[in-house]
Amino acid sequence: MATFTTLELRLCFNQRRLHLPVFARWPLLYPRVLVRPLSEWPVHEAAGVQIIFTDIDDTLTHEGMLKANAFQALWDLYTHGVRVVPVTGRPAGWCDHIARMWPVSGVIGENGALAFRYDRDNQTMDTWFAQSSADRTNNINRLATVKETILREVPRAQLASDQPYRLHDLAIDYCEDVPRLSQQEIQQIVSIFAEAGATAKVSSIHINGWFGTFDKLSMMKRFAKHCLQTPLTHNSIEHIYIGDSPNDEPAFSYFARSIGVANIRNFADNLQHPPTFVTTLDGGFGFSQVSNYILESQGAGYSRNHLG
Repeated sequence: MATFTTLELRLCFNQRRLHLPVFARWPLLYPRVLVRPLSEWPVHEAAGVQIIFTDIDDTLTHEGMLKANAFQALWDLYTHGVRVVPVTGRPAGWCDHIARMWPVSGVIGENGALAFRYDRDNQTMDTWFAQSSADRTNNINRLATVKETILREVPRAQLASDQPYRLHDLAIDYCEDVPRLSQQEIQQIVSIFAEAGATAKVSSIHINGWFGTFDKLSMMKRFAKHCLQTPLTHNSIEHIYIGDSPNDEPAFSYFARSIGVANIRNFADNLQHPPTFVTTLDGGFGFSQVSNYILESQGAGYSRNHLG
């Protein structure tokens, strides 16, 4: 992943460009919104966090791996009663594993098409789907035609390696296991999805497309109500969202308190709804900063010394 030494922001009111050293000065001006460093998050608010919804790729992971510090952070939160729900574009097959094996309260996958929660007491998997089995089958057949168009018109495009484990969407890899596609190629793929009437979202590694009206935020609300027994309201500061890319913007916009890990700077020019706070470290290291900040605020004996 590219490393940026300056952050270039286009000011919405006059279209001039402002160059600043990354995180050298805060708050930074995004269009219409001030983004603050994590260290400015009021301690009393952090102490009240009960539920964390978080992206996985490049938010929990770093350089393609779930590293020890981030996995330990999940366990620390779990041990101290802070519930974590990963929200990802990854496939149903991965979500089954995550719900069973990770210290989490459930997982939302395929960009909001499904949610899994493993009931450890009864040893059963609870599942929720945004579409019926018949609709899923019909939409996957329609996506097969879109796939052929993309692979024909964008020769360097390839299916994501996790495509065989998906139930609802088509994932095109633009940098995970392939040489990075150009911005023009990425936009061409998005346009092909749109012309077919499909929704397309660009994550930090894939372009995901699907037919239907589901999205991550809708399934988060459904999961919070039915699985966590709490309404996910716009003004609650007890529930937070952590992410790293433009496909997290609906959650950044909805949650009263949202956090971007530092590598979100790679998408600064494309963000209309940035997070409330930003960490100083990338990916899972940034997630660990958030975990430590919350637990230290709650008096769990964690240190904020490395917040920067």
